[in-house]
Order: sequence, then C-alpha cells, then structure tokens
Amino acid sequence: MTTSSEHWKMPTWVVAGTLSFIPLLMVLGNSVLIPVLPTMERALHVSKFQVSLVITLFSVPAGVIIPIAGFLSDRISRKWIVGPSLIIFGLGGVMAGFVSMWIKHPYSLLLVGRIVQGIGAAGTAPIAMAWIGDLFSGSERSRILGINEAGNAMGKVVSPIIGSVVALLGWFVVFFVFPILCIPIALFVWWFLPDDGSHRGQAQPFRQYFGSLKTVATREGRWLFTSYLAGAASLFTLFGVLFYLSDVLESKYGMNGVLKGLVLAIPLLFLSAASLITGMIIRSRRVLMKWMVVLGFAVMATSLAISLWTASRMWVLLATMSATALGTGMVLPCLNTFITSAVSKEQRGIVTSLYGSVRFLGVAAGPPVFTWLLSSSSTVMMVSVALLSVCLAILSAWLIRPSKDESGSRDEKGTISSEDRSQFGRKPSRF
Repeated sequence: MTTSSEHWKMPTWVVAGTLSFIPLLMVLGNSVLIPVLPTMERALHVSKFQVSLVITLFSVPAGVIIPIAGFLSDRISRKWIVGPSLIIFGLGGVMAGFVSMWIKHPYSLLLVGRIVQGIGAAGTAPIAMAWIGDLFSGSERSRILGINEAGNAMGKVVSPIIGSVVALLGWFVVFFVFPILCIPIALFVWWFLPDDGSHRGQAQPFRQYFGSLKTVATREGRWLFTSYLAGAASLFTLFGVLFYLSDVLESKYGMNGVLKGLVLAIPLLFLSAASLITGMIIRSRRVLMKWMVVLGFAVMATSLAISLWTASRMWVLLATMSATALGTGMVLPCLNTFITSAVSKEQRGIVTSLYGSVRFLGVAAGPPVFTWLLSSSSTVMMVSVALLSVCLAILSAWLIRPSKDESGSRDEKGTISSEDRSQFGRKPSRF
C-alpha cells in the first residue's frame, strides 16, 4: 500500500521546518502553563508543590514512554509514531481543559489529562530528531538540528506570551491550545512528509537489534552517558529558573498577565537565538562542539553565581537568567548533533529517544527540586545549581573526546555513512 508521501515531494525546507515545528509543540506542553501556575494554584486551592505536579506529571510519563516510542520507531517507522502521538497529545489537552471547566474539584482528573498528554508527547520531538538524522547528514544535519533546537527554544519564547494571553479568557483555556495546534500538524505530517524508509517486515531481528545496542553502549557508553546527563541538567536548570523567575515576578514585583509573559519570554529568546547561531557555526566540527558544551555550562554557572547578588534588582536578575538560558542554547544543539551522529539509522530511534527521555526527566525535576531548594534559601538554590553546571563542564571536558573534525557523508538513502559513525567509534579507548 502506498502513502501520500510517495506522491507528494516536499521541498527540503518544508520537511526541515515541519520537523522543527514539532519540538515547539512539545515545549508548549510545559512552557505555556508557567505564567498561569500561580493563578492555577489559587483557583484549585492547592499548594505550590501540588501545582508543580502539573508540570512533573506531564514530563515523567513522557520520559518513561519515550524509549518505547523510539524502539517502535526503529521497528516500524517514524511517521507511524509521530502522527498518532500528536493526536494523543492534543486529546490530553482536551480532557484537561474540559474537566477544569465542568468539574468543581478538577485537580486529580486534570493530572490524568496531563499524563495522557505526556504519553502523546513521548512520540513527538525525540522521534522528530531521529527522523532528521535519517534524512540529513554531515554539516547539513548540524544546521537543521540547530534549527530544530531553535524551534524548541522558540516554543519556549512564545509559550509564556501565548499562555498569558489565552489565560485572559480563563486559566483552563490554555489546555485547548494543544488540540488546535497538534491535530493539523499531525495531519500534515501524515500526508506530506517523506517516510524514513523503515517499514514493518524489514526491521532487524530482535536479537540483532539489541545486540547492536549493546555494542553501542560498550563502545560509546561513557560519552553518551555524559551527553545524556548534560542534556538533562541543562533543561533541569532552565525550567527550574523559569519556575523561580515566574514566581518572583508575581510575588515580589506584582507582575502578571501578558506583561509577565513578555518578560519570561526574554530569557527564552536568548536561548532560541543561541541555539540557531550555534547550529550554524558548529557544522561538523566536533572538537568545536565539545568546547561549546563546556563553555555553555561555564556561562550557566557564572550567571547563576552572579544572580546571588542581583535578586533585589529585577532587570539585573532578568539579565543573569537570560545568560543562563544563553548557555543552555549553546549546549543543546551540540549534544543533539553528537547523539544523532553516533549510531546508524537502525538504532537511532532508541538512542535519541533515551536522550529525549532524560531531557524530559530533567524538565520534570526542575520545578519541584527548585521549590525544595528554595525552601532553605535562594542562596542554597543558586549555589547548588551553579555547582551542578561546574560539574557538567568538567565532565564534558574530560569524557567527550571527538577524534577529529570531518563532515559525514550521506548515502543514497540519506542516512549517516559508516565513515561518519567512525568519528565516534573508531577509537573506543578515547571515550
């Protein structure tokens, strides 16, 4: 049976743009709610920790399901996972929105709707990243992954603004943003994007598949683990900082509504710009990618340390938080390129999905851990997170050791060649 993607040939920029829009949708899942969390806390009569679970119970199910989605995308195809996942993501938003409108005490069922959304989100952005890895290679892959991460970051930029504007109609209305965006994109993905070429009946036997994953873990485990940890720590810090900043803007400076959304968008704009520029300049230069990761964590640690003395001045605090976001934008495109280029197409879905999973768990941990640290003092919170960034900078400098810079070559199917993979696997001892 043929699909419409065999009849419609979409320009490269449309394919790249659509796959880069999917992370934006996934980011909306959490970021669009950040400006309305204080309002939600009051409306639902719950504690600060309980309202943080609205973020956590979206991210944890996604983090758990993402590896399964990646495995299935390797066995079936990227399209068969991404399309239905977007639909589930949207329907979870419908559920959360309606129970918040119609039920007097909706908190528990609202969390169920968020869990459904998290399950749907598991099959979106991480699989889109693997899909990009299938279709592009070399410096083109780095550039498009930079655009992909910029799409992710742009979602963070517009989310607070969208959340603040939509919440003027009612805090629960933000949940209906998801189906409005997800369902049309799901249909476009299904009908117009090229399939990645993996079809049922052509996948590796299970024993061979898991044997190849074991080989990847043995050969490249140390640097992959470091990259996974770095991705999780980056987003843990980012979402914790945003949660903290949102609370400070409202509780200390009396800022809410659209104005607060616009202010929260400033650090995220720095993140988006840094991701886009980093993706453009790193190309296939793996040594440069490594030192960009180290530098990004150094920027994050420095800005967090400086913020200890700036909390009393809003615009200076905002500048340090923006610098933290900028450091995150330097780190993520480099990690994305490392991970999607480390393995062949047959294992790319599960390897990138495990990366997506730990990123989600980092997001899930951010708000509650920052709340817990803040219960001691803002000094404890900032020092702890700054030290975490220092540790990640040291680990990245020590364990990520690319052997040389060289552009990967694309075969006739657009997948990464054995020469490109060998940039990571030729000398296992160096990792």
